[in-house]
Amino acid sequence: MDKSVTLQLLGDAKKAHVKWVQRAKLLIEGLPIDEGAIPLSCTDCNFGQWFYGEGQKLNALGNMSCLGDIEKAHFTLHDQYMNIFKIYFADNDRSFFSKLFSSKKKVTEEEKEMAKEHFRKLQAASDEVLDHLGRLERRLYAIPQSSFDSSETGL
Repeated sequence: MDKSVTLQLLGDAKKAHVKWVQRAKLLIEGLPIDEGAIPLSCTDCNFGQWFYGEGQKLNALGNMSCLGDIEKAHFTLHDQYMNIFKIYFADNDRSFFSKLFSSKKKVTEEEKEMAKEHFRKLQAASDEVLDHLGRLERRLYAIPQSSFDSSETGL
């Protein structure tokens, strides 16, 4: 495992996470966002793909309990987004043609307020993810390359 590559992949994952949250914010602000632009599952977003792939290799470095904290906050973030998604996209009462030609349903002011509240919780979870990632990054910088070399992963 190469330390500089690991740090680069972590940085890319952080950027992907921030972009995902920004797209969710644009949805809340009423801008047209395609239903598939913000993956629902925590394993489908770009950050989740890194976290459940290359990110798990960090466990080989030992004492990486922060990965569990990151996962918990990331789950919370996606749970809150699921609530937002249901407000903006899940509407079984719309006709087939309405669904075909319009990605979002009509959202009431009350629903918009509920979505904003869910987004506040999503943003808090995102801040927590970023805080934990910052600690992880600082920890990785402090670990000597020899520890990366002796790990049995193939990053």
